[in-house]
Amino acid sequence: MRVLLAWALLAAPALAQDVDTLTVDASVVEACVADTPPGELTPACIGAASQQCQQEPGGDTTLGIVECVMGEHAAWDAVLNREYKAARAAFQDDPAADSLLAAQRAWISWRDAECAFQYDRYGGGSMRSIAAANCKMSMTAMRAWELKALRGW
Repeated sequence: MRVLLAWALLAAPALAQDVDTLTVDASVVEACVADTPPGELTPACIGAASQQCQQEPGGDTTLGIVECVMGEHAAWDAVLNREYKAARAAFQDDPAADSLLAAQRAWISWRDAECAFQYDRYGGGSMRSIAAANCKMSMTAMRAWELKALRGW
């Protein structure tokens, strides 16, 4: 038992070091936004940047997968913020602007609650971190996509 504990303590920094070097190419997300035709309901490229990151050394571990997925989430979050600002600007002289703000706040609460559920449903398993990270990334990407579609209306 002590040998296993000692090995785990020695291996942990090496695993963490591999995870610290993982990178997500945000241009993959930007290309997804630019290259997906308007009206497409679910861009097939959601998750592509994360998948690319997972090919790097350490990217196929639980910690690595979570790091890659959250890295793509950060890229989609930047798109979401940009699209939200554009939508707010488009509706600035419209009574719908207040409704958009309320909807966005409610959406954030819903996303966070849904992803907490995805985490909790796996109990103590390692899959829970991956499920929660994927939930947050994919829901953020889809909301960014919905906000982008508002500009076409």
